[in-house]
Amino acid sequence: MAISAVVQAGGKQYRVKPGDVIDVELVYSDAGSTVELTDIRLVESDGQVTVDPEALTTSRVVAEVVENGIKGPKIVIGKFKAKTHFRRKTGHRQKYTRLLIKDVVA
Repeated sequence: MAISAVVQAGGKQYRVKPGDVIDVELVYSDAGSTVELTDIRLVESDGQVTVDPEALTTSRVVAEVVENGIKGPKIVIGKFKAKTHFRRKTGHRQKYTRLLIKDVVA
């Protein structure tokens, strides 16, 4: 039985199925603990697609926290103003949580 879902976590949407590993915005939970993602946008099961919000309220995705605090790529921010000798260079590295998708409950 092939089942997959589109889940929203941290303002982004991910298409997941059991066994997938995804990196989502930081979830404050210990490694090895179980997390339930309940913001489901779509469920696909054996070719049947469900997008009805009332039918999706009972759906959930069960995931296990594999690793916490993974750093993403560095983003460099540069500011420059001409003729005033103003230059600033800063950066940012977003922290992520790696999740292993255990089950999609429709």
